[in-house]
Amino acid sequence: MLKESLFYAKILLFGEYGIIQDSMGLSIPYNSYKGSLKYNQKLVGDNLTSNQHLDRFGQYLCELSLKGELLFTFDFERFERDVAEGMTFDSSIPQGFGVGSSGALVAAIYNQYALNRIGFEKKPSSEQIATLKQIFGQMESYFHGKSSGLDPLICYLNLPVLIKSKENMGTVGMPDADKNGKGAIFLLNSGQPGKTEPMVNIFMEKMKSEGFRNMLKQEFKKYNDACIQAFLKRDIKPLFSNLKMLSSLLLKNFSPMIPTVFHKLWKEGIETNAYYLKLCGSGGGGYFLGFTEDLNEAQKRLKDYQLEVVFTF
Repeated sequence: MLKESLFYAKILLFGEYGIIQDSMGLSIPYNSYKGSLKYNQKLVGDNLTSNQHLDRFGQYLCELSLKGELLFTFDFERFERDVAEGMTFDSSIPQGFGVGSSGALVAAIYNQYALNRIGFEKKPSSEQIATLKQIFGQMESYFHGKSSGLDPLICYLNLPVLIKSKENMGTVGMPDADKNGKGAIFLLNSGQPGKTEPMVNIFMEKMKSEGFRNMLKQEFKKYNDACIQAFLKRDIKPLFSNLKMLSSLLLKNFSPMIPTVFHKLWKEGIETNAYYLKLCGSGGGGYFLGFTEDLNEAQKRLKDYQLEVVFTF
């Protein structure tokens, strides 16, 4: 019997790639998209693909278990029975768009089949968060080759998480949204999915350069962390001055992660101050994040693109 549990998408507002080098990160749940485990009588099309995907994921976890490497106790018997009976992951979260499609799936599987599941009635402790992140990193590595575990963690907790360093993270309160505010954070649809693994491989290749590593440790960390601190304090002026610097830095140093057709659009935002774009997840396609002090102006300039408003202030 499946427990009816919904898992929402997530958005990493700040910290993409930088959290690998101990920059801060801020990730939030995004409830416009969601997924849950369900039985489907007719396994055709997407349902069949999903069911087969779950079967292969179970085999991956089983191999880890047989080697004595799986970080938690998994109910393989019940999982295999449910897959055989037509279980699928019914999800509206777009795949390859940087909003946690695999993260929500991992969270749902752990929630349903972990025998020593970490649950909590109150606020999770930093130790619980660290353990979950490690477990989820191992599970999600099946999808991306390597995973920090952050996406499934956000999907599982369904709370905003502030990452201060690799070992120091916890839930955090978000500033209140202003429904009538002119300022906004939005998703810009590139119209094409991105693939995480090749983007991460490009990043790891760049990390071999001392200049790139220094840029991350010094400039990226400085602007990224200042953005997070200003956003949480709702301090708009320093937020946007640091966003401008961060957006410029990303265009200059992460251009392979930004489809060429978006380079001009990215630059226009910086030059006009109408909006600032940044990566949402690993890049290469999917969504980009936009920040603006005047949503109407940003919408006019980006009228040929699909925008989804995430937060207004």
